[in-house]
Amino acid sequence: MKKYIFIPAIAMVIVLAFFSCSSSRKTTTSTPSIYTLNLALVSNIPADKYVNLEYGIRVNVQDGRADKRIIQIYDASATYLPHVQTNPSIGAFIPESTRRYMRTMGFNLDADVATDYMMQIVVKEFHVDYLSGIGWNGTVVMDLKVFDHNRATVYPTVEVSGRSTISGSASSLNAANFAINKAYANALDDIDWDRIAFFLKRADNPKNEANKNVSGEGNTALEHLIVHWNVESRPRGGDVYWRVVSQTDKVKNQNYKWLATTPFEGTKALNIPGLTYNNSGDVQIEIKVEKEGYYPQVRQYNLRSIIDEKEVSAMIPLVKEDE
Repeated sequence: MKKYIFIPAIAMVIVLAFFSCSSSRKTTTSTPSIYTLNLALVSNIPADKYVNLEYGIRVNVQDGRADKRIIQIYDASATYLPHVQTNPSIGAFIPESTRRYMRTMGFNLDADVATDYMMQIVVKEFHVDYLSGIGWNGTVVMDLKVFDHNRATVYPTVEVSGRSTISGSASSLNAANFAINKAYANALDDIDWDRIAFFLKRADNPKNEANKNVSGEGNTALEHLIVHWNVESRPRGGDVYWRVVSQTDKVKNQNYKWLATTPFEGTKALNIPGLTYNNSGDVQIEIKVEKEGYYPQVRQYNLRSIIDEKEVSAMIPLVKEDE
């Protein structure tokens, strides 16, 4: 009777051991490794290239990436994609490194909130991918736009990009790290810094900023161009008026403004909103001289010629009214 009593007990122990092992196997999970790429500014920055600019500039960076994965393509495996993070975060690294890059070049950052220009950067791509037979390929793409201190666009949106390919094995995260840092450096080098500096500095000659328009802020060569005026009439004692006559939509026509009584000799700056050196050929300065007992006399002078010669010179004979 005793051998029959222990057989069910032995069977029960075997069953419990089986389920215990099975349960243990089901609850065991593996945690994927997280790799860190250390972001760094590796550019050779031209020092003090843009010193003594008249205006400062501010930088605003936005993260506009549709895919925020650092590694998006990894064709070393059909099922595995390395889990990667960056140090520091992209949101912290790009604003800080861009400002450091610009300070080294001589830009005056955050100088005066009332007059500073604004450079807006939108990050569209920032990733490094592994391609079999090629290696690690870093890609950085950003949109860039510049506004003046009135928040009017002076440099429309342009796309800048940087790429870098480093040969290496799929497991070489050092190669991936170098590729993404080099791609970012190439993106910064792709920015037309000369063009940005152009808006922050006033040229000595209007020809050197041919498309820069007068806005009334005193930041153009045209506004600082001193024009010598010499208006004479025969007989003397006529009232001199002047106005702007424009054939371009960029510059508005103006009503007559009293200037002086002949003979008049003096200097006057050209503060005409919307005027540029390039459109000045489509703008005239009209001078009218009036004197009681005489017919009004009107003369027009091309503004491009006035700018080039820095002079308005007129001798206007007056004709007596019929008695």
